[in-house]
Amino acid sequence: MPQNTYERIRAFIVTPFGEKKDSEGNLIDFKAVCTQLIEPALDRLSIKGRTTGEIVRAGNIHVDMFQLLLTADLVVAEVSIHNANVFYELGIRHALRQCRTFMLRGKTKGDKPIFDLQTYRYMEYDRENPAASLDMLVEGLRETLDSPDQDSPVFRSLPALREQDRSRFLPVPIDFREEVDQAQSAKQRGDLDLLAMETKGFRWGIEGLRVVGRAQIKLKDWDGARESWEDVRADYPEDKEANTWLGTIYQRLGDLTRSDQMLSRVLTNLETTPYERAEAYTLMGRNAKTRWIADWKGDGENPNPTGVWPEKALRSRYLKESFELCEKGFGEDLNHFYSGLNALAMLKVTIELATQLDTVWAGRFEDDEEAASKLSSLNKQFNNLAPSVALSINAALERLKREAEAAKDPAQRDGKLDELRWAMISEADHCCLTSKKPERVKSQYLSSLVGVADFYKESASKQLLLYRELGLLSANIAAALEVSGQQEQEQATAEHPHILVFTGHRMDDEDREAKGLGKRFPKEMEDVARAAIKAAIEKELKELGGKTLVGIAGGASGGDILFHEVCAELGIRTNFYLALPREDYIRESVQGAGEDWVRRFNKLHTTLEKRELASSNAMPRWLREKGDEYGIWQRNNLWILSNAVALDKEGAGTNLTLIALWNGKKGDGAGGTEDMVEQAKKRGARTIILPTEKLFGLEG
Repeated sequence: MPQNTYERIRAFIVTPFGEKKDSEGNLIDFKAVCTQLIEPALDRLSIKGRTTGEIVRAGNIHVDMFQLLLTADLVVAEVSIHNANVFYELGIRHALRQCRTFMLRGKTKGDKPIFDLQTYRYMEYDRENPAASLDMLVEGLRETLDSPDQDSPVFRSLPALREQDRSRFLPVPIDFREEVDQAQSAKQRGDLDLLAMETKGFRWGIEGLRVVGRAQIKLKDWDGARESWEDVRADYPEDKEANTWLGTIYQRLGDLTRSDQMLSRVLTNLETTPYERAEAYTLMGRNAKTRWIADWKGDGENPNPTGVWPEKALRSRYLKESFELCEKGFGEDLNHFYSGLNALAMLKVTIELATQLDTVWAGRFEDDEEAASKLSSLNKQFNNLAPSVALSINAALERLKREAEAAKDPAQRDGKLDELRWAMISEADHCCLTSKKPERVKSQYLSSLVGVADFYKESASKQLLLYRELGLLSANIAAALEVSGQQEQEQATAEHPHILVFTGHRMDDEDREAKGLGKRFPKEMEDVARAAIKAAIEKELKELGGKTLVGIAGGASGGDILFHEVCAELGIRTNFYLALPREDYIRESVQGAGEDWVRRFNKLHTTLEKRELASSNAMPRWLREKGDEYGIWQRNNLWILSNAVALDKEGAGTNLTLIALWNGKKGDGAGGTEDMVEQAKKRGARTIILPTEKLFGLEG
C-alpha cells in the first residue's frame, strides 16, 4: 500500500487563464503561476488533478466544473485579481465544502483582496518569481490537508449546515465493481489488494476503496481491510464508515485500544445517526466483553485454571461495562436489536453468576439485604428488557423478509437474506436466554441453523460455548449445541509457508541479434541460469530450516520456466501466474525462444495450479484513464506480488522472498524485471539478485 498520505488526494485549481491585468494595470502571467508554483507544489505532494483544462471528453464543461468543486479533496484558488469566474467558482466551493480550500495571491502594494475575503487567510507569493514561494506553498497545502478545521466562511457562519455526501457524485465504474465482486466470490485477497492500489489517482478513488474495503471485511481479510479503511481515513479522518469498520477490524486484530479510539470518533461526530451511535456503542461493548473474557480465562502464557473462571468472571469490572455500553446502544435506537440482545446476554450472565456464587456476590455489598435487593433489581431489569429486545428482533425479521422478497438485484437479495439469517439466529439466542424449556430452545436453533453454511453455526456456537465454560444455562446450552453440532474447537497452529516469487529475463528470442539487440540471456547459458536458480532456492531452504516453501512465477521462456522446473525437482509446489490466456501468453512471452520452450510451457500449464490476470492485452475500461504509463505487464507484476503477500499470512513481506535473474538494467519494455524488483522492495520483501551479466560473462 502507498506510504505517501496524499497519493489518493485529487485537487482542482481555480485560476484566471493566460495573461491578465490587475486593477493597477500590471500584467500577471497566470500560466506561469500554475506551471512554476501551483503544479510543482501538487507534484511534490503526489497530488493528482488540475483545472478544467485537463477535461477533454465531450460534454458541458460547467457540469464537470461543478462536480470537481464539490468532489475535489483540495481546491487551490488564485485570487490575485478581481476575476468574476474565479470568485464564482470559489463561492460555489465555499458553499459546498467546509474545508480544504486554499487561497493564494501575488504580492502587490496597491491592489487589495475583495472585502469579503480580507479576513480569511491566504498565501502571498512573488509575482515576478512564483517558483521562489514553492516551499511555502507546499507547507501551506500540507497544513490545509492535515487540518480538520473549517476554512469555508459559509460553514463557519452557518454551523447547522451539512455537506452533501460526496459519494453520491462520484459513481464507481460498474466494471470496477464487477472485478471486486469476482475477487470476493473467488476469495482472492491478493486481487482485492491490487484493486485497492489501483484506485489511486481517480476522482472516484476513495469511493472505490470503500467497495474494496467492504469486500475484504466479508472475506475476513482484516489486514487488507485495515489498510484500505486507514487509507480512507488518511483523507477523511472523521469518516463515519471508515471509523466504524476500523472499530471492528482493530478488535479482530487484537488492538482494543485502537478499536475504542475509532469508535469514539464516530460517537463524537455530530452527523452520526442514532442507529450508527447504537452500532458504535455495541462494538465498544464487544471490546469490553473481550477484556472481560481475558480477565477470567487469562492469556496464553498465564492461563487461569478452569475452576476459578466463574468467580473471576463475576468480579471483573468489564462485565458491567460491557452491559452498560450495549444497553446505551439499544437506548440510542430500539431498532438496533443486536445491541439489546448483547445487553440482555451480559445481564443474564451477571444474574446467573451472582445466583451461583452468592457469597462472592454478597461480598460486594455492605450487607446481605443490599446484595439481595440489587440482584432482585437486576432480575426486574432483565424481565423489562427481554420483551423489548424480542419486539425489536421480530420487527427486523418482518422487515428483512419484505425487503428480500422485493429485491430485484440478486446481490441485494442475497445481502438481505444474509441479514435475515443473522436475525433468525438472534431470535434463537434470545430464546436461549429467556426460555425455561430446552426443547423450545432446540426448536428455535433448528429453524435458524439447519441447512446453513458452517460459519453461521460457528458464530452461534461461540457464545453458547462461552456459557458452557462458565457453567451457565446448562440445559438450554446442551440443547442448542446439539443442533449446532459444534464442540470445543482446538486452535490449530497452521504453518505459514514461506513465499518465493521469481522474476527474470526471458530467453533471448532467436531473432534478437538480427533486431540489433544485444545479448541478455543467450540460449547456451540455460544450464548456468538453472544452476544459479537452484543454488538460490537451496540456500533459502537451508536458512529457513526446512520450512515449507511455495513458489509463484509467470511462464515466460527462460527464467520463469526454469524456476518452476527447479522447484518441481526440489519438491516445492509452485503457482503459474499468467498475465494473458495461454495462446496469447505463448505468442507474447514464449514462442520467440523456440518450440522447445513452448513444449515445456504447455507441460507446466497442464500440471500446475494456474491463474490468468486478463483476457487480452487491453486494459479494463476503468483503468484506461491511467494512460500508457500503466499497462498489462506493470499490472501483472503488482498482481503477482499482491497475491504473494496475501499468501504470506504473517504479512508485511516478512515471509516473502523475491529471486530475480537480472542484469540490473532497464528492460526492453514496461513492466519487466526492473519494475518487479522495485515493487517487491516497496513491499519489504527480501530480494536476491542473480546478476546475469556476471553469471553469463557478458560484462563489459
